[in-house]
Amino acid sequence: METVHRPKSAAEWATFAVAVLIVLLGLPLLIMGAQLAVLGGSLYYVLFGAAIIAGGILMVFGRVAGAFLYLAAWLCTWPWAFWEVGMDGWGLLPRLFGPSLVAIAVLLTIPVLRRIERETSLRGHAV
Repeated sequence: METVHRPKSAAEWATFAVAVLIVLLGLPLLIMGAQLAVLGGSLYYVLFGAAIIAGGILMVFGRVAGAFLYLAAWLCTWPWAFWEVGMDGWGLLPRLFGPSLVAIAVLLTIPVLRRIERETSLRGHAV
């Protein structure tokens, strides 16, 4: 059974903070997205919320797969946003700006997560 990675350096603490932020951002998206879907709205918010919660949890465990899951969900946001509002810049701004800022933070965590995974796998194979 995996355990939550305990951050040691400033970079690991920053990565942990990004992971927790992603989970906290995903919760209202999932909950309110479900309410919206019940009323006949888009399922996008439920799917995006669930994906980023899963990604954030994986990142808390020190797994780089969590970062890639967030980035995959972020990439899916782009076609959805254009489908939803077309080329309306003001309509695209709230749909793309926030997730893109988080994507930048997630990209910065990838080297740290790779190092954590490498160190964890080395410890697991030690005799």
